[in-house]
Amino acid sequence: MTDTSPYETAWLTLPDLVEILDEPLGRVRRLLDENYLVGSRRHGALRVPEVFLVDGRPLASLRGTIIVLHDAGYDEDETIDWLLTPEESIGVAPIEALRAGRKSEVRRVAASLA
Repeated sequence: MTDTSPYETAWLTLPDLVEILDEPLGRVRRLLDENYLVGSRRHGALRVPEVFLVDGRPLASLRGTIIVLHDAGYDEDETIDWLLTPEESIGVAPIEALRAGRKSEVRRVAASLA
């Protein structure tokens, strides 16, 4: 399933995450509850963008960035949209910058959104 954001990514359901992460459903739900991942129900079942995973684990720099965005008042859908939409001040989609190791830059821009 694709989203309408410019950054194209596959979307994973909870059963997909259980399989990919090799974790029980309860642990996958905790990863969502504790902001290691963020998902959306806008397409029905809760789904998480596949690009939020690296080597079968949640992207390490994602959690702090999700927390910064939530502190800025963003809900789950807005958080996902911001991460997947090219950001002029960064030059790429924030998730792309995070995957490239540019955590400080992404969080600085995210913090300015409050």
